[in-house]
Formats: sequence, C-alpha cells, structure tokens
Amino acid sequence: MNSTRRLDSFNEALSKNVITFALALMINCINGSFVYIHFRNKVFQQDSRYVLYIHLVINDMIMLTVSVMLQIMTYTIFLSYAPCCIILLVLLTTDKNSQLNLAGMAVERYIAVCRPLHHVQICTVQRAYALIALIWGVSFLPAFMDIIIILATQPLSVFTTSVICYPSYMYNTPYHGVKSVVVQVLVFSFVFLTVLVTYIKVFITARAVSASNQTSARNARNTILLHGVQLLICMLSFISPHLNIILLTTWPGDRTKILFATFLCTSLLPCLLSPLIYGVRDKKFRSQIREHFCYKCINFAQKNVKVKTLEKV
Repeated sequence: MNSTRRLDSFNEALSKNVITFALALMINCINGSFVYIHFRNKVFQQDSRYVLYIHLVINDMIMLTVSVMLQIMTYTIFLSYAPCCIILLVLLTTDKNSQLNLAGMAVERYIAVCRPLHHVQICTVQRAYALIALIWGVSFLPAFMDIIIILATQPLSVFTTSVICYPSYMYNTPYHGVKSVVVQVLVFSFVFLTVLVTYIKVFITARAVSASNQTSARNARNTILLHGVQLLICMLSFISPHLNIILLTTWPGDRTKILFATFLCTSLLPCLLSPLIYGVRDKKFRSQIREHFCYKCINFAQKNVKVKTLEKV
C-alpha cells in the first residue's frame, strides 16, 4: 500500500483512506466493546482464558490502528527511515503476538478438558500475564533483529533518508530474507503443531468422557479448531507479498487496486475475527453484551419515548 502514493489520483486516494479509516473504526469499536466488558467484570479478569483472549483483542487493536495510521501517513507525509523502523517494529511484533497467543489459548483449552483437576493450579491469572510477557519478548526479538541488521550493514546516514515504509522495501538485504523465512517457519510450525496436537488430544478426550462432559469437551474442540482457522488467516500477512507479485504480474494495470484489496483482506478483516470467533460464541460474553448494550439501548429508547410523550402533554 505504501508504494501507491504517486500512482493514485486524489479521489482514489481519498476514497481508499476513507474506506480504510471507516472499517478500522468499526472493527476497533467492536473490539473495544469487548475490552470494556472484560474490565467491567471481575469474573473475566480472574479467568486466565479471558485474560489471554482480551490480550489477543487488544493486540489486534494496536496492530490495526498502527497499520491504518501508516497507510494514511504514506499518502500525506514523507517518512524517514528512523520513524518507519519504529512503526514496523510495532507492526511486526504484534503480528507475531497474534500467532503465539493462539497457541497459548489452545494449550489452556487442552488443560481445561484433558487435565481438569490441574487446571486451576496450572492456568492461573498470574501465569497468563507471565505468558503474555513472554509472548511480547519472543515477538519483539525478530522485529528488533531487523533494525540490528540495518545498523550492521548500512551507514547511519540512511536513517535520515525518506523511504517507502514497507517491510520488503525497508528490510531488503539477504540477511533480512533469511531471517524472515527462518522466523516465519519456526513460528508457524510451533503454533500449527501446538494447535494440531491439542485438537487431537481434546478430540480423543471428547469421545472418551461421559455424556455430561461431552458438551464442554466439544466446545473446547470447536474452539481449538477455530484457532487453527484463525492461524491460517493470520498467515495471510506472510503470503501477502508473494500474492501481490503473482497478481501484479497477471494484471499490471490494476496495481493500486490489487495492493489495496490485499491490504484489506490480510491486515484489516482478520482483526474482526477475534470478537466474532471467541466473544460472540462465549455465553458469558453474550450475556454481558445484552446487559451492557442491548438492554441499555432499549432503556434509553424507552426514556426518550416517555420524554417526548410528556412534552406533547
């Protein structure tokens, strides 16, 4: 998206930025409602499952906000190397956070179903926060390594030059290419195997448990399966550059439209899945949504009707 500044007309650039901003605002409002519900209810704050879930939502909000901010900035101002490195540091870190957080949530569901007697001792809120800190640390290192490689291979004067703020343009040395492939393969393999193994274990347990516990086991199995689906969607950001090359080679005249479409599909829309997959499916969250928003909207509408009726009288 960052290379489209001088190829788009004013109307095209304006419409793309308006669409991007509107979608991001809508998604962040939805995600923000779940964050609001989480911190208003102590039950959610005392459950490691919901702590990991809300971390995923907040992480997606950060990633989405920075992505849209960067997309709009590329149309309005010139970015130098230094601030672009900081922005990409946040983006790449939060991108890895999402994938690793999915693995943590899958393991928590596995322990809840397959080791229910040990779940309270193992999956504490304190350990959930420790896991979140570990996830940020592990995700931060590869992103920071990109900057270290730049410092080792480029003169310091490069940080004052204007650049196209996009990872493939910024980090284009052979060392960056090798590092990116190794990190992506390691992270994806780890998360994929974690989700796969936990799903198989929960599936086996669901078939063996008594009928009274089958519903809980089946729900956990479906949740882990959705983790796998979301992991594949998260990996769209990895294949996005390669997909762009294929599409641009096939339709070179639609360059800006292709880049904008892939940006929406791989950066914006996946951030909407977290509340839809976990929040809406969860009975506790659904009840809180009805209580905090639906009922309040109904009460607010009823009060307005009463006020208007009194005014007429």
